[in-house]
Amino acid sequence: MGWRERPSTPTDTVRVVALPARAQMLSDNNIRQTDPMTPHPTTRDPGFSDFFYSAPDGLKLHARIYGDQLHTSTPVVCLPGLSRNARDFHELALLLSQKAERPRRVVVFDYRGRGLSAYDRKWRNYNVVVEADDVLAGLIATGVEKAHFIGTSRGGLIIHRIGVVRPTVFKSIVLNDIGPVIEGEGLAQIRSYLERSPKPSDMADAVAIQKAAHGAAFPTLTDEDWKRFANAIYRDQKGRPVADFDPALLKVLKDFDLDKPIPAIWHLFEALRGFPLLILRGGNSKLLSAATLAEMAHRHPDCLAVTVEGQGHAPLLETGELPQMLAGFFDRAEDKT
Repeated sequence: MGWRERPSTPTDTVRVVALPARAQMLSDNNIRQTDPMTPHPTTRDPGFSDFFYSAPDGLKLHARIYGDQLHTSTPVVCLPGLSRNARDFHELALLLSQKAERPRRVVVFDYRGRGLSAYDRKWRNYNVVVEADDVLAGLIATGVEKAHFIGTSRGGLIIHRIGVVRPTVFKSIVLNDIGPVIEGEGLAQIRSYLERSPKPSDMADAVAIQKAAHGAAFPTLTDEDWKRFANAIYRDQKGRPVADFDPALLKVLKDFDLDKPIPAIWHLFEALRGFPLLILRGGNSKLLSAATLAEMAHRHPDCLAVTVEGQGHAPLLETGELPQMLAGFFDRAEDKT
């Protein structure tokens, strides 16, 4: 099954089966196949460069930059989830930056306390407001004045914040399994997983742990998908995989009272109305409900809402037809002006 483009209404949401066609996606000779587990390859071109800059409070932060700065197309900025890092976007960024028809520069951020960014001694700085300011500082440092934004989970909340303080940086927006209403069940699931996840002894064990935790929500993923999934989560520390984020980040989740409704941010969503919007929802997601997806599509005048069948929170953007969908969405958004 393929995907069809048409605007969504509250009762009519585009449905997509994201086929796990990794081999097909990487068969293009223009795409360099690399191992995203290794942040500093020395014997081959990884397809990106590491970029370090200072946050407004002086903390050293990291981003990956894919593609040539001389590309004339509007760049893409990728913002990962709460405990995730730039490796989540590696395969997608390679495709977008090396796509022959319209290659784009891609900037992928590690938030403070994640990936190669420095840990913050003040764990309460692990919040959307501070992280949005960090991203805005990173845009200035990398010379990005306007971009297509992709926000997965936490990244989508950061986009909502940027929409209020500096909406002029947006060309178009992709929200990956996140919206103005966060379901308590989904947040509880994330907190439980992060707090109770076993520590793997090796990468094979890491893959098995991720399959056990997320397999029911992602039945369409292949063995290769699961390996890539695990490689993005863990870094190597003295021969053992370790989750690539500051453990103090878990204190942020403990601060949430899941017995109370999580405040909706529809007032922030309104700031995104002026930009083409693509919303992706995992068909098995517990964080973004079908009802919220439909309401977002109803409120936004230029929105494509897509349900990715066979995946949960959050869909892997490099799988199936999603890379081509995203590339096409950016091309069309750019052609509108």
